[in-house]
Amino acid sequence: MASDQILPFLDFIQKELLLFASLSFLIGSADDLLFDGLWLFHRLKRRLFVYSRYERATVESLDSPSPECRMAIFVPAWKEADVIGAMLQRCLRQWTASEYRIYVGCYPNDAETIAAVAAASAGSAKIRLVICQRDGPTTKADCLNHLWDALCRDEIEENRNYAAIILHDAEDIVHPEALRLFKHLIGRAALVQLPVIPRRAKGSRWIAGHYGDEFAELHGKQMVLREALGASIPSAGVGCAFARDGLQKLSVKTRGKPFDAGSLTEDYELGLHLTGGEARGIFARLRDQYGQLVATQEFFPDKLEDAIRQKSRWMAGISLSGWDRLGWKNSWRENWMRLRDRKASFAAIIVAIAYVAVILMGILLLAELIGIYRAQPVSRFLKLLLFLNGGFLMWRLLMKFYFVFALYGLREASLSIPRTVVANLINIMAVWRALSQYIGQLAGQPAHWEKTSHFYPDARNIKQLRPQNTAGGRG
Repeated sequence: MASDQILPFLDFIQKELLLFASLSFLIGSADDLLFDGLWLFHRLKRRLFVYSRYERATVESLDSPSPECRMAIFVPAWKEADVIGAMLQRCLRQWTASEYRIYVGCYPNDAETIAAVAAASAGSAKIRLVICQRDGPTTKADCLNHLWDALCRDEIEENRNYAAIILHDAEDIVHPEALRLFKHLIGRAALVQLPVIPRRAKGSRWIAGHYGDEFAELHGKQMVLREALGASIPSAGVGCAFARDGLQKLSVKTRGKPFDAGSLTEDYELGLHLTGGEARGIFARLRDQYGQLVATQEFFPDKLEDAIRQKSRWMAGISLSGWDRLGWKNSWRENWMRLRDRKASFAAIIVAIAYVAVILMGILLLAELIGIYRAQPVSRFLKLLLFLNGGFLMWRLLMKFYFVFALYGLREASLSIPRTVVANLINIMAVWRALSQYIGQLAGQPAHWEKTSHFYPDARNIKQLRPQNTAGGRG
């Protein structure tokens, strides 16, 4: 291509990429606007017809749970020696009056984590250390299946069953009233999911901070409306309780392994399996007497590489493999929610295309400034698309600001606007890694546990981790 043809070619490519990205954004924005409209209607209806008639309950006002309602907490652990001890000790301190047992899964070749669990459980019968049969890492689902086997053996020996199985990670900061809420609701649903509140270290305002922006909206709006629509509820993998009978029925179908070791997102799929059809899932947003959500808090990855690795697993498991493994249902509500789950990877690709178009626009503007080329004018149709998408973008940022403000306060809400660019770049980098993982799975490569580093705060500082704002976000 001659040098005098390069800029006209770039001009043509820039307009085509911008048109494609604008049309794609318009479709996605219409979907988001419809979802937001339904959520606003649902919230207004609850305020007018529910909150106006009944006093809002707190978790402490619930009936005292029956001592016969035993809870089993599953904590899979691989290379978690730095955090597992503090997490278990906090559980023992917080959950003093409840009937429960914590099953911790470790690997034979992870002596440090085994030692940390043994030290934390010294003198307590509430922690059960389970050693997997094979060296690690296998998959989180494989470790969970070992815990399921241990639980079933204990039930036979003790002649007493558990009511529910709760999933937690080794870095989770649990709420003291979480078990009370689980026990109150588990008889009514196959899955009870609590909100997840990401926390960030002071030095990770951008990388770890973007998780808080996403989960504030995900667990403040999307999961709330999903339950209201009657669609199945995906599990977040932490702070969730599965009815023991539901897992038992699934275990019969899967030869004693209710957690699918071939899945990258076994928790997400398990939630959909258990709450589809006639079974019910509950997303429980209830506050304690201090106005704080009964939720699971944890520090999310604060390094770029770890964030990309985690996001790529979610995208590969939900957006790509989930399409093959779960398919679609004969329900517009269910299919709409699954489509929204799966569009993350495609949205990241569209954003990447839009960024390329913006870079090319900068090159063309520079060429025009130095007088070597004048770009072709933008068509009226493309101008209209850009105008509409600009309005939709402002709406999306406003919604994000509201939910982040309701959970974290004004400072984090203000940071959430520029953090959108950081989130987009992380998602763009993650989608290419997810595509590679998905292609590898299609080629027969087995799923494996990808470790990310975790942090657990000092026990004296945990009380400072409560959300800063309690005025908003009630639901």
